[in-house]
Amino acid sequence: MRVNRAWLGLAVLTLPTLLVAMDSTALLLALPRLSADLGATNVEQLWISDGYGFTVAGLVITMGTLGDRIGRRRLLMIGGAAFAALSVVAAFAADPLMLIVARALLGVAGATLAPSTLALITNLFRDDRQRGKAIAIWATCQFTGGALGPVFAGFLLQYFWWGSVFLIAVPAMAVLLLAGPVLLPEFRSDRAGRLDPASVGLSLVAVLLMVYGIKQLAVEGVGVVPAVALVVGAAVGSLFVRRQLRLETPLLDLRLFRNRPFTAVIVALVFAGIAMAGTGLLVTQYLQSVLGHSPFVSAVLFAPMGLGVAVGTMTAPALARRMSQTTAIAGGLVASALGGLLLVAVDGAGALPLVMIGITVLALGTGPLFALGTGLVVGSVPPERAGSAASMSETGNYLGGSLGFGLLGVLAAVVYRGRMHGTSDSLAGAVAASGRLPAGQGAELLHDARAAFAASLHVTGVVAAVIFAASAILVLTMRPATRTAPTALPDYEAAGS
Repeated sequence: MRVNRAWLGLAVLTLPTLLVAMDSTALLLALPRLSADLGATNVEQLWISDGYGFTVAGLVITMGTLGDRIGRRRLLMIGGAAFAALSVVAAFAADPLMLIVARALLGVAGATLAPSTLALITNLFRDDRQRGKAIAIWATCQFTGGALGPVFAGFLLQYFWWGSVFLIAVPAMAVLLLAGPVLLPEFRSDRAGRLDPASVGLSLVAVLLMVYGIKQLAVEGVGVVPAVALVVGAAVGSLFVRRQLRLETPLLDLRLFRNRPFTAVIVALVFAGIAMAGTGLLVTQYLQSVLGHSPFVSAVLFAPMGLGVAVGTMTAPALARRMSQTTAIAGGLVASALGGLLLVAVDGAGALPLVMIGITVLALGTGPLFALGTGLVVGSVPPERAGSAASMSETGNYLGGSLGFGLLGVLAAVVYRGRMHGTSDSLAGAVAASGRLPAGQGAELLHDARAAFAASLHVTGVVAAVIFAASAILVLTMRPATRTAPTALPDYEAAGS
């Protein structure tokens, strides 16, 4: 009965995990329609799409530690209720400013959900094997939600108005609020200490400035504003690190990086985020602007990337029973490198099948890292610090994704401009310009632009392959010399209240 209750609790925890992931990607298809209805400018569209991710990235560290201190279930319930209410506000927003504010506040609520759900899994499952399977299911829901978000949004937009994209969160959060107090244990630590406001402020400013600078670098290229944001963000981040190392109960326990496998997994999570975000950015544009598919069809064709991660995470526990966790993670990353190399051959009539096979293999190989690696990160700390460790894992994912969009996006732009000899800055610009030229010249410009963009995709595939291969080597070289016993976890009923 206890085991059944634990798995039912896990089912409840997958709801916010799935919804947060869907909410971060579903807006991509709804943005053009809602922008037209609300009359949003280009700048307002940028804040509507990015406001959610900014606040999640900036506050996930604080929320992970806050859950350890005030109660993980309590924070989850507060975040779930706020997420449901704000989803309704966003769905019926009357103007762009109202939607921007609602999206930013949704990010605050979303930041409470991911670390709370992952940390509560450590309370629900004492057995190391069961906990690994539960984390794999959690990770599967996270990436399945990200993959299905645009597809589900496209279906809703065919029959309903754009606000329906936000309302899908309401019934799921209602189930969480009703079933959570019954099925989920409460856990808080008397040894967690008080929340340090200065650390909260420093972490928020550092992460927001870094993410903002990277995103602006991807959009505008090298400029004063992104450079200043990155420099100031790095300086504030340095102050944050120094403060954490001095505090007895820090907001983020950076001493965990003395653990070599822990450090290897966190670094690999960041690198994997860079490679996946960069290839995802190029592949989605390739599907639309080179192969000519609609946004919805492109979302469907791109879904194997998220579903590949989901399958990889689900099969990871079975791999871990046949080999060591580090071997499974490194082997998966080698497979991901091969997937990146497949993108180098994308060209001509067979481009679409090769793109889909490439992104599927690339994503499938990351499954053991996200499932087993996340379990290693959370299992490396005492139960009272699981929320803080979970926030490190989530921050690594967000930071890696932002770096991927920024760094690989800029690299792709440089390759594209080089192939076009400075005659075009972007494929979208070339498509628009071709329509204003005589038929022959327009067709030639479009052919050259598509070939140049394909070259950008090829370079991105090579870089992704190198990143994954380097991550595999890092994981293997930093594995422990001897097998360590898993951290003892509290009894399920003793943790409840």
